[in-house]
Amino acid sequence: MTDDRQLLIVEDDAGFARTLKRSFERRGYSVVVATSLDEVRHLMDAQSPGYAVVDLKLAGGASGLACVEALHAHDPEMLIVVLTGFASIATAVEAIKLGACHYLAKPSNTDDIEAAFQKAAGNADIALGARPTSIKTLEWERIHQTLIETDFNISEAARRLGMHRRTLARKLEKQRVK
Repeated sequence: MTDDRQLLIVEDDAGFARTLKRSFERRGYSVVVATSLDEVRHLMDAQSPGYAVVDLKLAGGASGLACVEALHAHDPEMLIVVLTGFASIATAVEAIKLGACHYLAKPSNTDDIEAAFQKAAGNADIALGARPTSIKTLEWERIHQTLIETDFNISEAARRLGMHRRTLARKLEKQRVK
């Protein structure tokens, strides 16, 4: 049985999770927090929240996408928002395919997340961007994705990208990874 005002937050940053929890509780939600896929599975045995906010990158390099998949399998009606500081087109597509209703890049606040829950149905009338994605943006997204895949090992990422390690290091200096 789904509790419509119950929210699950899957976040390994305790401070951020605590802040989100308090903010949603002030809005009338009953909030539970999990930090890993194992905790999510354990919580699903006892309850079925109507909403979930899932961080994309969890402790130990674990992927929040596995949590999205498990939550959607448990309750296909659950509204799941993926929240990440590592946004990319590839992970956004996968999150939606696995059952998320929305994908937000950090920093996002409670208002943004609640608005994302309301936009779960999608909007076919949204204006199309007049400007295509730039080569620099595509390059940065590919570098970022490769860094994530290699657990931020610069030498291995450079090898996979087919560039010299120093070239990659210079590019990273120009655009700091947070």
